[in-house]
Formats: sequence, structure tokens, C-alpha cells
Amino acid sequence: MSTARGRFRAAGSVAFSAMKGYSMHKAGGTAAVIAACLLLTACDEDTEADPAPGSAPASQAAFTGAKKITVAGKSVNVSCSGTLEKGKPVVILLHGGGDALDKFAGLQETLGKKNRVCSYDRLGAGGSDQPAGPQTFETTGKVLTGVIGQLAPDSPVVLAGHSLGGLIAARYAPDHQDKVKGLVLMDATSPTQEADLVREIPAGATGDAAGLRTQTLAVFKGESPEKLVVADADVKSAGDIPVEVIKHGQEYLAQLPQYGPGLERAWTEGQVKWLAISTRSKLTIAKTSGHYIYQDQPDVAVREIEDVAARVAG
Repeated sequence: MSTARGRFRAAGSVAFSAMKGYSMHKAGGTAAVIAACLLLTACDEDTEADPAPGSAPASQAAFTGAKKITVAGKSVNVSCSGTLEKGKPVVILLHGGGDALDKFAGLQETLGKKNRVCSYDRLGAGGSDQPAGPQTFETTGKVLTGVIGQLAPDSPVVLAGHSLGGLIAARYAPDHQDKVKGLVLMDATSPTQEADLVREIPAGATGDAAGLRTQTLAVFKGESPEKLVVADADVKSAGDIPVEVIKHGQEYLAQLPQYGPGLERAWTEGQVKWLAISTRSKLTIAKTSGHYIYQDQPDVAVREIEDVAARVAG
């Protein structure tokens, strides 16, 4: 196991399973939960350009089930459900760091009853190939463009991303307004997460907080299976596309002794910052949810994604 993969999983694997139940009593467990949230800023993809939208045959774009597609010479694992209808958008689900498309199985099945919906594993995640080297949001975007070009060549797209997937979607949408017509951010990583972390957990911190700080900053530098280098940036405008920002209601970040309340406030502020992405943005609080909103309150995730898709369809 590589150093990067080991560091990511050491903090994340315990946390991802623990977060599902949410109830954490020991300080170490609490730190793991918080790490799972903060470390969802470690990701993505390949560096070559992709087939332009419209290059995929209609029969390929309309498939259902799971398959592998080739994007810039890399094998990318994808899954699609539902019927492709003219004039309606294709919903593209973007998973969080450390996850894969199978995490969306229940959500995708439900959404597929009314919409065409697809998900994919980013390079370094799930069943997709490993990235060739360090990734940036630009290279991540090139792979996403390739995926969209094959899965939704002639349709508008709604991007629905969780955590890191939300950050990727929010960075991508402003530069692709010709294709991305709606956006749903499910507890998306803050646009200023590194600055937030450094401010809230000082360099002199000790114990669980010190480990969390060190591990998370390493992930920001690309020390993760997906090798994405994450840099803070201002929120860019995507015009007036419908945007739904969904934030967790259970304040699990606040459980970290001493520094938790500050991290929780910073996360909330980060969700509010995302509202600047569009003149038609709305914030919803999933009151009984932890970080995995689409699992804790799937009805909320489904409702908001379907609402954005319906508004795009007109």
C-alpha cells in the first residue's frame, strides 16, 4: 500500500463506517468522523482531452446498467439508470472522496424512476483506472467533460455532487454553462476548506486535532489515491442556473474537543459561500442528517435533485 493510500485510508476507512451510525463517544472516534468529512477533498483524474460532447452514439448514451468507457485512454467505470428523454436533463452523480459510485446505488435507483441518471468512478476510485500522476481541478474537469460527452452527448446536464464531488461539480459548472444547466451540492466541501482548517486548528494543536490537521493538509497536497491537489479559490458564477445547496443538520463536527465548534461554524459558512454560484441558489438544511445526506435523509436528496431537474426541463 502506498504512503498516500495508507494515510488516506488510515484516517478515512474507520471514519466512513463509523459515520454511518453517527453516534461517536470516544474522542478518537470523533476525530475519525471529522477526518472522513475533511478528507473528502482528495480526488481525481487524467490530463488528456476527451471526446467532444455529441461524439457518442445515441445507443451508447442510452444504455442502462454498469459498464466501462474509455476517457482519454483511461478506463472509467460508469453506471446509468432511467430513460433518456428529449428535452430532459441527464443527472450526473459525483461521489465523495474515498467513495465510489456504488455508494449511490439506492439514490440512483430512486432517481431513475423519473429521470435519466448516471454516476461514475473518478480515476483512482472504485473500478476506474489509476491516475497517471498528480491531478488538478482542470484535469478532473477534462475527464468529467469526457464522461458527459459519452453519457449525455445531446442532453443538458444536472450535476449532483456529495462532499468532494460537490466541490468538483461547483468548480466545473461555471466554466461549462453551455452544458451544465443545474447543480445540487450535498454537503459539498467548502471552497475555502484549507484556510478554514488552518484557522480553526492552529499549528500548535496537540492530540487528535493535530493528527487531523496534518493528515488533511497532506491530502490537500495530493497525498491520496486520487492524487488531486486541492487549492482554495473564490466561488465563480454559473449565471442563473438553479442550484440547491444541502447542508447536514447534525453538528457532528462540533464533537471534536476544543476545535470542533469552530470547524462546524466554518463548514456552515462554506455552504453559505456556495450560494454565490448562481442568482437562483437555495440553501436547505437536512435536519437529521450527518455528512451522508443522501443516505440519512434520501427523501431530501431525491426531492431537491428532482426539483432542479424539473426546472431545467421547464
